[in-house]
Amino acid sequence: MADPSSYRPKPGQIPDSPGVYKFRDEHRRVIYVGKAKSLRQRLANYFQDLSGLHPRTRTMVTTAASVEWTVVSTEVEALQLEYSWIKEFDPRFNVKYRDDKSYPYLAVTLNEEFPRVQVMRGAKKKGVRYFGPYGHAWAIRETVDLMLRVFPVRTCSAGVFKNAARTGRPCLLGYIGKCSAPCVGRVTPEEHRELADDFCDFMAGRTGTYIRRLEKDMMAAAEEMEYERAARLRDDVEALKRAMEKSAVVLADATDADLIAVAEDELEAAVQIFHVRGGRVRGQRGWVTDKVENVDTAGLVEHALQQLYGEETGDSVPKEVLVPALPEDPEAVSAWLAGRRGSQVSLRIPQRGDKKDLMATVQRNAQQALGLHKTKRASDLTTRSRALEEIAEALGLDTAPLRIECFDISHLQGDDVVASMVVFEDGLARKGEYRRFQIKGFEGQDDVRSMHEVISRRFRRYLQEKERTGEWEEGPAPTGATATPTGAAPAADGPAPTGPVPAGPGQDPAAEPREDDGRPKRFAYPPQLLVVDGGQPQVAAAKRALDELGIDDIAVCGLAKRLEEVWLPDDDDPVVLPRSSEGLYLLQRVRDEAHRFAITYQRAKRAKRIRSSPLDAVAGLGETRKQALIKHFGSVKKLKQATIDEICEVPGIGRRTAESVAVALAAAAPATPAVNTATGEIIEEDDGGSTT
Repeated sequence: MADPSSYRPKPGQIPDSPGVYKFRDEHRRVIYVGKAKSLRQRLANYFQDLSGLHPRTRTMVTTAASVEWTVVSTEVEALQLEYSWIKEFDPRFNVKYRDDKSYPYLAVTLNEEFPRVQVMRGAKKKGVRYFGPYGHAWAIRETVDLMLRVFPVRTCSAGVFKNAARTGRPCLLGYIGKCSAPCVGRVTPEEHRELADDFCDFMAGRTGTYIRRLEKDMMAAAEEMEYERAARLRDDVEALKRAMEKSAVVLADATDADLIAVAEDELEAAVQIFHVRGGRVRGQRGWVTDKVENVDTAGLVEHALQQLYGEETGDSVPKEVLVPALPEDPEAVSAWLAGRRGSQVSLRIPQRGDKKDLMATVQRNAQQALGLHKTKRASDLTTRSRALEEIAEALGLDTAPLRIECFDISHLQGDDVVASMVVFEDGLARKGEYRRFQIKGFEGQDDVRSMHEVISRRFRRYLQEKERTGEWEEGPAPTGATATPTGAAPAADGPAPTGPVPAGPGQDPAAEPREDDGRPKRFAYPPQLLVVDGGQPQVAAAKRALDELGIDDIAVCGLAKRLEEVWLPDDDDPVVLPRSSEGLYLLQRVRDEAHRFAITYQRAKRAKRIRSSPLDAVAGLGETRKQALIKHFGSVKKLKQATIDEICEVPGIGRRTAESVAVALAAAAPATPAVNTATGEIIEEDDGGSTT
């Protein structure tokens, strides 16, 4: 690990002008490329106190051994040079998008004497007109099959074309009218090229001209009683309309635009692009990347624009590019795009109307792409095994943690404090073993104390199971080991799950049956690794709870969300896993799942409390009679002020029930009055039960 001060440029050595800089490691390999309006100000940010740097940036500057820069005249030149260097050096700390699939294009080889229509993948070639990309190759073939009726362009390979020219016989498509057969001289090279140009114009969105021309010819043929020709033209029109229907109109006024959306989390980002030409979606593609550098949404958008248009020129760059966030220097990026296109390019965020609605659709596609990528990554056995091995190595464990339990605390300003426990076995979630807890040992907000209580309750149950089954033979139980746990939610303390349950990690499958049914109880299996959502205080609380119970064979760590650092008990410094580490990715998934499960329970509990009423305490009072009481008196406040005789006047309410209602309302604690924070006035309930 290098000390950045060892290669920091001297004061005044860095120019205060636009430029591009490179960080190199000790082997002279370029590890990061960046650009700046002012090289002096930007590079100074990398040489501040390491504790103030983002973990990704800190890793980069400590890996580097030198920095160098190139001054340019304008910010547009800096953008172009940055893109060129990223392509040339492939730096490890730069965001690099990778296609989540190899997208097929519909290509027309205008660089040949007889242009050919075909499906192409991979790098684009000079002199070839591309349309797309498409999600599937079969979608291209269906479109081409419809259009060949009207534009019978060559689709055969060079070998088939030469063989037909040698024998003087066209292929099957030539016989059925879906190829103009230039191989046997039915059309001249000029006529065939005109067909190819018309094909390209139609695919580019200029559709109305050809359909109107065919309809005019059809009507003329019908008037001249050439009914067979009119029927062929009618079928041609229908074929073109069906081809157009395959890409629905999404934007009015024949708009040409690309829409770019980004979905991201702490470690990865997915980009989706919709290519709209002539108001229709002509193509879609997507990328996924690891966030190996400290970059926000605007930075991800700028990197996507560079990769998308870095090799494009002319009409391949649309007139309008819609993005979720503008790059740091939108004017420079717009000027660079305009240079690639040869005319003005609008770069902006859609604010309203159809374009904003379509951007929302692109955003949903990006979210789905990121979720699908994570699902595929998590389901891969080799990847999961590597993740567990990396965790074991980073935490100094003897074996890979086959069972991981993670705990999280959730509350709303100290109210409705709950906790969650999620279980991952062999890198996969075991949702049937998730548990949730209510914190009842104390009132108020204290995440550390809450964590201690939950860990204690969970492992008391584990020790009780060992003691009951005779597996624990170490003499008297530690203090609190046999105490009855309190406060667990029904989901935590309910009946054992039904159906066969396999032996957990470290559990003997041939152990004694559990009571009469032979099934293990809910807290019977211990984890090899206990993860808490938080930093040093939460980790210390969890370790203290285990120590008090005499448990010393379970590893404990915490994952702090802000910097994704792994904390171990009694360590002053965190363990920092590489951003591309599969181990960190698995720990993050476990932590995020625990957070999701906890906050879902907390919200449900809060919603139930908000919907509660003092009338809920009245035995035998159903929902219908509750509504009747509220409807009769107008509010709970007025009902509380009513006498028993007045309550008896409500249909369906007898005297005994009225007395129970009066007692329940009298026993209910008065609600804390709401206060207007602007004026300090107490907001009273009005007669209708609302506030004024």
